[in-house]
Amino acid sequence: MLDDRAKLLLKALVERYIADGTPVGSRTLSRASGLELSPATIRNVMSDLEELGLIASPHTSAGRIPTARGYRLFVDTMLTAQREQLATPSLAADQPQKVIANAAAILSNLSQFVGVVKAPRRTSVFRHIEFLRLSDKRYLVIIVSPEGDVQNRVVFTEVDYTQAQLIEAANFLNTNYAGMAIEQVRERIKGEVDQLRGEIGTLMQTAVQASSEALNEEDDVVISGERNLLSVSDFSSDMTHLRRAFDLFEQKTQIMRLLDISAQAEGVRIYIGGESQVVPFEELSIVSAPYEVDGKVVGTLGVIGPTRMPYERMIQIVDITSKLVSNALSHKP
Repeated sequence: MLDDRAKLLLKALVERYIADGTPVGSRTLSRASGLELSPATIRNVMSDLEELGLIASPHTSAGRIPTARGYRLFVDTMLTAQREQLATPSLAADQPQKVIANAAAILSNLSQFVGVVKAPRRTSVFRHIEFLRLSDKRYLVIIVSPEGDVQNRVVFTEVDYTQAQLIEAANFLNTNYAGMAIEQVRERIKGEVDQLRGEIGTLMQTAVQASSEALNEEDDVVISGERNLLSVSDFSSDMTHLRRAFDLFEQKTQIMRLLDISAQAEGVRIYIGGESQVVPFEELSIVSAPYEVDGKVVGTLGVIGPTRMPYERMIQIVDITSKLVSNALSHKP
């Protein structure tokens, strides 16, 4: 357990490092902490903190920097609840996709880091389907959702279908299944495929699988403000760190996994880079929170930035934005 003096010095060290980005020496720490302690006493406390794995000494400096464990202790036990009034714009609820895009932009603009929002999963329903022959055994499946969104999927088949067969399959699907969830259609077709002519049944099964994949692509992560990291000294001074961060944004799968984990917990969560495999890069941390529609959690949003970020402000930004999104999507005033 840390005594009060050690806690104060650790808090002062983390805050000073967040502000300046340079290793903190004992003299600077004495001034920052406001404690009337001798440099020797401060050095002793810092040595204890280092032994506990809360701070570390870079080879190039006599000062110390926080470790992932030190940040975690700072975040969990030392943040004061100073509520800032953030001038956040309201979110119009008429178009959910626009709400999600606006939320990512709000997070990015307020934090000056990267805003991420995992879009809510929507039921995959199709209103209309068409087939277009591209070449032998290669077809374009055109799926129109009830909202009018159009998705295209190229499918390859073992059989070469005639235009008449393509029209027959599309007519059958549109007449019997339009307005149903793709998952329901898939189950129905499995049961009815024996009653359909073999070739047409196979084509419809392939089309339904393609439709499911296309419509589910909307379960995605919206990212805004990646370029903000170019102005963060921690990244701009080391292109390797910057490339790894941009690789993460391009792949998105790691962010999806992380936001899925966040959705299982209530309130704001903080994932500090380097403390676990959840965030694999020591240079990045994520502050996230779930958002709701009519009381049910449907997605997650957050800010991705350097481990050396002002956590108090990020917590407030993420918390407020999650409430804004929940209200907008729930059609509350």
